[in-house]
Amino acid sequence: MGLYDEFRFKPASWLPHSELPLEELERVRNIKREDMEYTNENGYSVKVVIDPYAHAAIDMFYRLVESDRENKPLTMLCPNQWPGTYTAVANMVNTFNINLRNVNAFALDEWADENGNVAPLTYGAGLGASFMNHFYYRIREDLRPPVSQWHTWNNKNKERGVYTQMIEDCGGCDILYSATGWPGHTGFIDPRTEEFKAETLEEFCQIKGGLVTQSPLTIAENSLFAPMGASGDVWAVPPKAVTIGPYDVLHAKEHFECHAILNNQAGDTWQRMVSRLQLYGPISMECPASIFRLTKGVCYVSEDIAKPFRSWCIDDIAPKK
Repeated sequence: MGLYDEFRFKPASWLPHSELPLEELERVRNIKREDMEYTNENGYSVKVVIDPYAHAAIDMFYRLVESDRENKPLTMLCPNQWPGTYTAVANMVNTFNINLRNVNAFALDEWADENGNVAPLTYGAGLGASFMNHFYYRIREDLRPPVSQWHTWNNKNKERGVYTQMIEDCGGCDILYSATGWPGHTGFIDPRTEEFKAETLEEFCQIKGGLVTQSPLTIAENSLFAPMGASGDVWAVPPKAVTIGPYDVLHAKEHFECHAILNNQAGDTWQRMVSRLQLYGPISMECPASIFRLTKGVCYVSEDIAKPFRSWCIDDIAPKK
């Protein structure tokens, strides 16, 4: 039985993709595990695996090894917070004595207050703080590059396009690691925000990074993560952020995404639907991360995210007559 068979309604108007036909939402919702994997004409692939973050750690470590072995520059765009992945990579770098002298790493985003002041690296729940403490400072001092090559957002580089120029000054982004958020964002490229407003998808794709007002869904999502207490404390989430832009996504040479977030051991997750919207719905500003499908890259989807939606209705729990 389809979700809308007995009680037909339109989603709330403030939601991204609220104008999609209900049949399209139902189609995306019901994508089966066996139909999920593909490679499109741009070289963008979807693969279903047990643990996407393990694949991310292996991919990142291999690129760091190649950078050292071939003495070639490597510029990475990195999401937060990925403490498990980053500490694992740092441990392997130390174990195998991989020198990161040629590496420039950029954090995708950071929090900002209502006045646009960027969170400092001393802010314990900060994205930059996590990036530095779980990654850079875990690497042995003789192996890590100068701290100036581990880039985070601040009040000096928050103006639109400045971070983009910093990336391009390092030769451009070789690999962008990311995931998708509840409203379909990557970084904090949220839908329906004034800062990323555009008349067409083409215009949207030319917008560079900078300060942005967070979507209500983004604030709700982040209230579920550990730095904000993992308790739905939406009042603990800053209202604004700084982030890369769609331009930066499309100008990265390769892309690596992970869809694997679970709320609990039962497999409940907010990411199951938005993963399907990004990977199988329309490529649109309504789901900013869908523009990854215009690029060369791969998205590793966990078996848990690939599971069918489960729900109960009155017929499931009412006593049989």
